[in-house]
Amino acid sequence: MKAAVITFPGSNCDRDLAVAFERAGARVTKVWHKDADLPRGLDIVGIPGGFSFGDYLRCGAIAARSPVMRSVADFVHAGGHAIGICNGFQVLTETGLLPGVLMRNAGLRFVCRTVRLRVGTARSPFTNAWATGDTAAVPIAHHDGNYTIDAEGLARLKGEDRIAFTYVENPNGSTADIAGVLSENRRVLGMMPHPERAAETAHGSTDGAALFRSLAAAFATA
Repeated sequence: MKAAVITFPGSNCDRDLAVAFERAGARVTKVWHKDADLPRGLDIVGIPGGFSFGDYLRCGAIAARSPVMRSVADFVHAGGHAIGICNGFQVLTETGLLPGVLMRNAGLRFVCRTVRLRVGTARSPFTNAWATGDTAAVPIAHHDGNYTIDAEGLARLKGEDRIAFTYVENPNGSTADIAGVLSENRRVLGMMPHPERAAETAHGSTDGAALFRSLAAAFATA
């Protein structure tokens, strides 16, 4: 597995994401947001959590206009995979690579704690190590994690089995308890919880490591 991890001004989970990829056997390249091109031969691009550009305007809105995101969009449209975590999820919705929008938490407060997720589908390269309905303990840390989508969009997500994760107990008001969604082609995942922060014993949970094992297995058989 060959992965690239994007770094924006204000990213703070880029190293964590790179380490999680590496622990799953990936060769990882760091890419600065002003780079116009991605490395050749990639399997997946990771867009990390943090507060890109200080969360000015809407969260992720400035990062979505960075030169590298044009290459990420081209990469995905050409058959590549991408994952956006927390702020990365916000960036992916701002680029239009995923539907919906991330709004201010319903309680208007930053939330930072471990939550339980339910796996909505095992039919993706990101979730194949689980069974549908499995649960996982994964931390969240966000102020604008309220995933919002209209009724038509929600029906489409459900009908196409594209809800990757839901919260067992909704911490932020997200529509239908959604914690992560897949693109139409199932090659892009956006999620607010941080699997890279639950990927080794020292983190207090290794449940998030299953996501990176899923990717390693998917690309090993591709």
